Amino acid sequence: MSSSGAAIDERIKQTSGLRKALIRPELGAIVGTIAVFAFFIIFAGDSGMFNAQGVLNWSTVSAQFVIIAVGACMLMIAGEFDLSVGSMIGFAGMSIAIFSVTLGWPVWMAILLTFAICIAIGAVNGVIVVRTGLPSFIVTLAFLFILRGFTIFFPQLIERRTIIGGISERAVGDWLAPVFGGKVGGPIFDWLASQGLIAVFERGTRAGEPIVNGIPMLIVWALGLMIVAHIVLTRTRFGNWVFAAGGDAQAARYVGVPVARVKILMFMFTAFCATVFATCQVMEFGSAGADRGLLKEFEAIIAVVIGGALLTGGYGSVIGAALGALIFGVVQQGLFFAGVESSLFRVFLGVILLFAVILNTYIRRIITGER
Repeated sequence: MSSSGAAIDERIKQTSGLRKALIRPELGAIVGTIAVFAFFIIFAGDSGMFNAQGVLNWSTVSAQFVIIAVGACMLMIAGEFDLSVGSMIGFAGMSIAIFSVTLGWPVWMAILLTFAICIAIGAVNGVIVVRTGLPSFIVTLAFLFILRGFTIFFPQLIERRTIIGGISERAVGDWLAPVFGGKVGGPIFDWLASQGLIAVFERGTRAGEPIVNGIPMLIVWALGLMIVAHIVLTRTRFGNWVFAAGGDAQAARYVGVPVARVKILMFMFTAFCATVFATCQVMEFGSAGADRGLLKEFEAIIAVVIGGALLTGGYGSVIGAALGALIFGVVQQGLFFAGVESSLFRVFLGVILLFAVILNTYIRRIITGER
């Protein structure tokens, strides 16, 4: 046998570089991100959207989407959905407010107890799904109403209102609150302002201080969750289990993958991400409202789909989901900077969801040869 024959095994299908690029889940999100930035650079480039304050604005909004999209992405790759994410955000925020403001507990205790409760609810979602075989769509839809109902009922019962404030005052001096509501990098921005690289306040009590005085912890959490989830999904055995559980659960069981455990853990992780979002939100606004988190579950799913994940599970990318979330944040703020009616953001969500699903389906059919 010739050396060339020995080097090429005819049983191994050769894949071109173009095909490898096309089957990457992030492809659509990368194209969409480039298109969105190009659009707003052209139509809103001189509006302040890309100065320090403008970048911080859309980065903060994008970070909110990233946090919940990371959890939704991991769960969707595992083959399940969680429609209770938005209600979980409202429920978690209200729990922190009731425990800290109404009951007078330390904020750190309220935060930790809220995390424990919400992660336990996520586990209950997962157990019901794997034990009964019911579609996760139905189970979590039920919890969407249950959690939203409790979020409205408890503050009305205790405080006779649906908005509870005073969290900022309770958080003063607390050791855990800054982890969710603080800022990092203040000295760096002070130095940038002293060098004239970023703007400063011209008048008032903050005259001379930089307009941007730090990076919110919301952004830090978004980056941290994205990096950790990406590493787990692409570099660990557990990540392989997640893909296997979503791709073909029965085949995965045959080769020893603990499918039930994987799915339950992913429901718990989704609840964790929703609680992180809620905690950062109440620390930022200093209050909790019963209407917080409305429609966030759908926005998270849309970001994940834009990122290339299949609705059938077993395929997707955390980086793609994060790019989908970035697109959301940039468009939501970009419409304001461009002077476009903000209500068109919902129109954009619907159009881009439809486009992403069609694109992902078309590319998958090209690669797999499906009809």
